[in-house]
Amino acid sequence: MKGIAILVTVFLMGVGVAHSATMTAQQLCESQAAEKKLSGAAKTSFVGKCVKTAPATDSAKASQCEKAAADKKLAGAAKNSFIQKCVKTDATADKASQCEKAAADKKLAGAAKNSFIQKCVKTDATADKASQCEKAAADKKLAGAAKNSFIQKCVKTG
Repeated sequence: MKGIAILVTVFLMGVGVAHSATMTAQQLCESQAAEKKLSGAAKTSFVGKCVKTAPATDSAKASQCEKAAADKKLAGAAKNSFIQKCVKTDATADKASQCEKAAADKKLAGAAKNSFIQKCVKTDATADKASQCEKAAADKKLAGAAKNSFIQKCVKTG
């Protein structure tokens, strides 16, 4: 009996954590919709799609950025803008720092180091875009040549 109670408690705690992450993604997506000045059905559709595609790591970063915005006592459009820039900056900084570490591991310096880091960051961004396009193709249930064509066009337009 105690075992069942413990399992239920652990399950409910997990649901609570997932719910809070979803709420953060929801808030971030709503701020993006507000910035795009969407309303009605367009806003509802945008927010729904945004929440489904929002990765958990972005939700964690968004919550950190929201806390920073609250610390700065920002509100409205200023808060939304700050949160979006903060999330984008954190993601870019993470990639750049990983690439810099790789360059240091390879003992690169000067122009060779700068070139390596630029290519590394660009490659990571392309890989992220490709994975997003692959997910979109899977959501559309595309296969074979149609899937490949969709992914190529998606990556090029991104």
